[in-house]
Amino acid sequence: MKILMVCLGNICRSPLAEGILQQKASLAGLNWMIDSAGTGNYHIGQAPHTLSQKVAQQNQINISEQKARQFTKEDMLNFDRIYVMDSENYQAVKKMSGSFFNAAKTELLLNELYPHQNRAVPDPWYHEEPAYHEVFNLISEACDKIIQKYSSIS
Repeated sequence: MKILMVCLGNICRSPLAEGILQQKASLAGLNWMIDSAGTGNYHIGQAPHTLSQKVAQQNQINISEQKARQFTKEDMLNFDRIYVMDSENYQAVKKMSGSFFNAAKTELLLNELYPHQNRAVPDPWYHEEPAYHEVFNLISEACDKIIQKYSSIS
């Protein structure tokens, strides 16, 4: 199973999602490949936001080695599932994928918790540390659902 987590800059939400899902998959004995990307090119090559790293570390997850990258249309072919953090990310992934776009494998992450509601994982970028904890908890719950849903597929 290959899963890609996507947000805008690939330094706040999607690195957390990558780290959280990787840890949960490993603990479940699943040999999944988890990655993350951003729809924007603002932070390519940068480590995750310091508050994302801090909140992850407080939950025994190390995301400090991740480096931001931009989503490519080939990602649509190379991953089994692509989870986006909000509707803007969904539209950007759709546009960037062009003819490669596959709606059957692309989903808003929180639809795993709230089916068909298209709720956004809030972007904590302009907020203080508590917002990063809120985002961590939402993503963690959604990742639990992903593990439950796809654990029979390795």
